[in-house]
Amino acid sequence: MSQDRPDQIIAEARRDRELREKTYRERALKLFPWICARCGREFTGKRVRELTVHHKDHNHDNNPPDGSNWELLCLYCHDNEHSRDQVAEWYGEVTPGGEQEPPSTHRPFAGLDALLKNKK
Repeated sequence: MSQDRPDQIIAEARRDRELREKTYRERALKLFPWICARCGREFTGKRVRELTVHHKDHNHDNNPPDGSNWELLCLYCHDNEHSRDQVAEWYGEVTPGGEQEPPSTHRPFAGLDALLKNKK
């Protein structure tokens, strides 16, 4: 198998993704006002490029014609949205009725009350 084949597949996948993104972005910009759904900032002219399409369910292939899976977010709010998910995954989820394990088992003040009582 030649080296050109994998490079060709990757290039085609990138072109397809860019085309798909361009298509749903254009549709979202026609459907919604050019306002960030989080911070409420308005965008006009060249600044519209700072407005991004966020997929509410995080599935970039879920692009219903009515735009129900999209919201327009500015670059900063979009970054924040995805960062929050990463932080939540990092900390893990607490199940209802369960307790989250403490991040550390070290107790720097354990036994301090006993030490202070001995000082009296």
